[in-house]
Amino acid sequence: MVTIWWCVLGLLTCGYFALAGYDYGVGMLLPAFETGERRRRQTLGALGPFFLANEVWLVAAVGLLFGAFPHLEGKVFAGAYVLVVTLLLGLVTFTASMQLRSRRPDARRGAWTAGIVGGAVVTALSWGLFLGNLVVGLPLTADGSPSGDVLALFSPYAVLWGLGFVALFALQGAAFLAVRAPAELTGRAVRLARAFTAPVLAFLVIATGWGCFTLDGVTALGVGVVVLAFAALAVTWLGLFAKRYRVALLGSMVLAACPALLAGTLRFPAVLVSPGYALTVEQAATAPGTFAVLAWFAPPSLLVLLVVQWLTWRAHRHPVDQRSLLHF
Repeated sequence: MVTIWWCVLGLLTCGYFALAGYDYGVGMLLPAFETGERRRRQTLGALGPFFLANEVWLVAAVGLLFGAFPHLEGKVFAGAYVLVVTLLLGLVTFTASMQLRSRRPDARRGAWTAGIVGGAVVTALSWGLFLGNLVVGLPLTADGSPSGDVLALFSPYAVLWGLGFVALFALQGAAFLAVRAPAELTGRAVRLARAFTAPVLAFLVIATGWGCFTLDGVTALGVGVVVLAFAALAVTWLGLFAKRYRVALLGSMVLAACPALLAGTLRFPAVLVSPGYALTVEQAATAPGTFAVLAWFAPPSLLVLLVVQWLTWRAHRHPVDQRSLLHF
């Protein structure tokens, strides 16, 4: 039962990265993609119908983490509180700037544009640092308490993950724009996506090689996720060069979900590790009675999430054009 709920948490978390990754990617690419105000509004309009629905996956994942795995939630948030705070600041800045940028047609928008770009970059960096620390091991004491060494959260391996996430989300955002941006901007989006495949490949190669020498207790599942990440990047690359941009976007979405999947399976059933400390999924879980209560709410909520996401993509599967309603 505990493993099933861990898989549900993994599904929600991977769904968030697969979908919201292109939100932050589009935000980071906004200045480089188009400078004219009308084109910028069309670029943000391409993202508009999906933006809030994508964030709901994170809310659902955090809610399930609090309810089903309270012993894990406390140690992770306390051990990486600096990164969690930075991540929240980035998310709030990005979301608020997206919502407020185009509220008044005659207002200056430079500060809101900077908020979108800065918030997206901070969010991408923070997620990379956070997941990199989960993979290499949070700085905790032998009893699982925070060690107090904040600088340990910024180890070279974790910083590599932070920079890798910036390239990864940028690739995903460019692949999304190749599908949804106005048709006359498709070529520009494809060139940007192709440009980011090399940094993402470098991130995967270096992180994998580095991890082979430093990480202990790696499971076969973890190895399988790494193979999946390389395969997803290959699908993205082939989709871009074959002009099958929906295939490229799907490949980049799977690729963006792989780091979270790796963090959850790398040493399973251990789900949180540190030098001299390990927490298993059974130790992290709540009481069986709470799982019984969650079982009444989680399946219908997950079904609603999936249906809403499918309907949103079905209704907005074509590129933005002159008739499209621009939300932002």
